[in-house]
Amino acid sequence: MKVHTNPLSGLDPLLSIDELAEYLGVSIKTIYEWRQTGRGPVGIRMGRHLKFAVSDVCTWLDEKRESQPGRSAETG
Repeated sequence: MKVHTNPLSGLDPLLSIDELAEYLGVSIKTIYEWRQTGRGPVGIRMGRHLKFAVSDVCTWLDEKRESQPGRSAETG
């Protein structure tokens, strides 16, 4: 019996800007504003397309997590 494996199974999934905005519950415009000010997740530019690795989004979200309820990550 031959077992078939998916050659892409080890790759980090990518989100489009539309998918990221929907997941975060914000507008696409907000994502672009965050990127312009350096506050958004890092992206991957592929020609005219902008993608976001799920692992990068998770890292960015972890950095935004409150250190304690009501206390932002930036102020600790």
